[in-house]
Amino acid sequence: MRRLTVAALAVAGALTLAGCGGSGGSGGGADLSVDSAYMPQPVSDMAAGFLTITNDGDTGDRLTSVTSDLGEVTVHETVDGAMQEVEALDIPAHGSLVLESGGNHLMFEQLKQRPKQGQKVAVELRFDRSDPVTVEIPVKPATYTPKTGH
Repeated sequence: MRRLTVAALAVAGALTLAGCGGSGGSGGGADLSVDSAYMPQPVSDMAAGFLTITNDGDTGDRLTSVTSDLGEVTVHETVDGAMQEVEALDIPAHGSLVLESGGNHLMFEQLKQRPKQGQKVAVELRFDRSDPVTVEIPVKPATYTPKTGH
């Protein structure tokens, strides 16, 4: 009986450790983190979202889609002052993807409600290679301009 208990604990420990690998780590893959997220308080049934995705890993990745209970979310890039929806944006190895006002950004459309300053909007970021990441985006004043980040 004692051997069975020790064996069960060993298997459970191995399974726990296997689950800690994440999307990056020592496997040489992408190692993604998200910061500087914010959404200016929407004044219509559309809103924008901004954040920075940093990749400390040895492999690049791509942001392929974003979902939220708030409404439809699309990924946009801005080229020569014109924004357009894209299927994905690259996140280079040992680099960052910055989504900022006037540049690449998230576009929330057909909002089910307009979040107010001080609330948070949950989004799930999906990637080509890495596991999805859930982010709580704080809603800032409509005129908010970050002092650092973007």
